[in-house]
Amino acid sequence: MKIPAKRSLTTGEKTGIAAFILAGSFFVLWGPIWSTLPLAGFVLLCLVAPFATDYGFFLPVVCRGGRNVRSVSLSFDDGPDSMTTPFVLEILKSYQMPATFFVTGKNARSHPDLIARILEQGHTIGNHTYSHDSLIMLKSYQRLKDEINKTQRVLAAHGIRPLVFRPPAGITNPKLRPVLAELGLNAVNFSCRAMDKGNRRIAGIASKILNRVRPGDIILLHDSKPWAESPGVPDDTAISSFLIELGRVLDGLETQKLSVVPLSELIGQPIMEQVEPIDAFAEWI
Repeated sequence: MKIPAKRSLTTGEKTGIAAFILAGSFFVLWGPIWSTLPLAGFVLLCLVAPFATDYGFFLPVVCRGGRNVRSVSLSFDDGPDSMTTPFVLEILKSYQMPATFFVTGKNARSHPDLIARILEQGHTIGNHTYSHDSLIMLKSYQRLKDEINKTQRVLAAHGIRPLVFRPPAGITNPKLRPVLAELGLNAVNFSCRAMDKGNRRIAGIASKILNRVRPGDIILLHDSKPWAESPGVPDDTAISSFLIELGRVLDGLETQKLSVVPLSELIGQPIMEQVEPIDAFAEWI
């Protein structure tokens, strides 16, 4: 997909233009020292903005639905995981709740059976890069594009093409907008999370989510392997602790009378589309 010749300016671009106009005005009125203030402020914003996961500074980012309905959506990042995802799917099935799984291409390729199961249960799938490189936003345009496109190709083997992308940790940068435009993807982040560090801190997940959740929120959880709270704790104990927390989240949403709806319904745009399956083991993967 080609990048459109004309597009609207991003918040970052508008802010940059305003900063340069102010700098010019300050230079004329008060001299060169004062003219550096707007530019310094703009640079500071550019340094902070990548970590503002619920604010689209460099590109449009969907992070929640409308506040006028008592609905939320569930999303799970970093999977699928052979030990955790099957139990998550069972719990979602028992509660009859939909979710969107933002998967990494590497894990999707390793666990095609779980991708198939996610789809069979009626859930949707988004793109979360191939390797979940936490420094991917510092890499080149081509590297970022390859990370995202490789996952698109892996998932195409299952007959789907995600239409939404969530960057690792929700971090964005100026390169992401043209990459997503070229690949036909929209950025979707989240508005409610437990700060669980990717299931490395599972204690209290439920209370943190339930204290923060509001109508229209996109809830971020993880179906990656939970880390034990202390050394020597078996993996199955850590997973059990996580699943208890997940159950409490779902029970709490029902208690607060917040219905869990598909992400597509909450944000009013499709999450994925059907495509002709391709060879999952092509050389480029």
